[in-house]
Amino acid sequence: MSKNDRRVALVTGASSGIGRATTTALRQAGYRVFGTSRKAVADGADGLEMLVCDVTDDASVQSMLAELLKRAGRIDLLVNNAGIGLLAGAEESSISQAQALFNVNVFGVIRVTNAVLPVMRKQGRGRVVNMSSVFGLIPSPYNALYASTKHAVEGYSESLDHEVRTLGIRVVLVEPGATRTAFEENIIRPDQPLPVYDAMRSRIEVLMRQVVESGDSPEVVADTVLRAATDALPKRRYPAGKKANQIRFMRRFFPESMVDKGLRKFSRLPA
Repeated sequence: MSKNDRRVALVTGASSGIGRATTTALRQAGYRVFGTSRKAVADGADGLEMLVCDVTDDASVQSMLAELLKRAGRIDLLVNNAGIGLLAGAEESSISQAQALFNVNVFGVIRVTNAVLPVMRKQGRGRVVNMSSVFGLIPSPYNALYASTKHAVEGYSESLDHEVRTLGIRVVLVEPGATRTAFEENIIRPDQPLPVYDAMRSRIEVLMRQVVESGDSPEVVADTVLRAATDALPKRRYPAGKKANQIRFMRRFFPESMVDKGLRKFSRLPA
């Protein structure tokens, strides 16, 4: 298959972690893969083509897509992976910090998707894979705003899929659990911390580091993305990893009181 005939994939946030692992999995599956990062990054030795894109900026998104179409002429798969985390009590973030988080994790997804959909509509086919999280299924103390962004992505993706399905386009979700990525690089702290939350926030941060260190490899999530991208009859949601599947099962079938109790116990919060 020639370079111009291969399926074309775009993966945002592809410079490291889950994004980079996903580009490798897609490349090995035969895709021509473009990745994005906020700053210029050299193309990969494995054939990955990197483009600069700030998902919070309309002009940057449009410029990136124009360059991709100039080189490839089409796009078959979009993986919205770019995102950031926030570890804070819900009232410890200013509105501007909350808006900045949503601008990346929610509006960034919408910006890139809106840019790509006209191309997919013209082609009469395409698939969008949106990176959610188990925090899009359950609450998470000291991650209230982050969990809110993932709940938003869940609702947006499911609704959009119903809108574009008759146009040959499918929108699906991948829901990772804890994944071994660079914790410090992908999370920000509250911009108006309150002493009343200091001790508990610190304990939650230690717990999160432990969970991340024992979590799934990025390749587990990348393999799940590949299934979500290539299934002939895609499911709506793809939990990534054993823990994510357990949490999804728990959320669907356990009584709410049991889920609440288990969450507080796991988070080491008083009952």
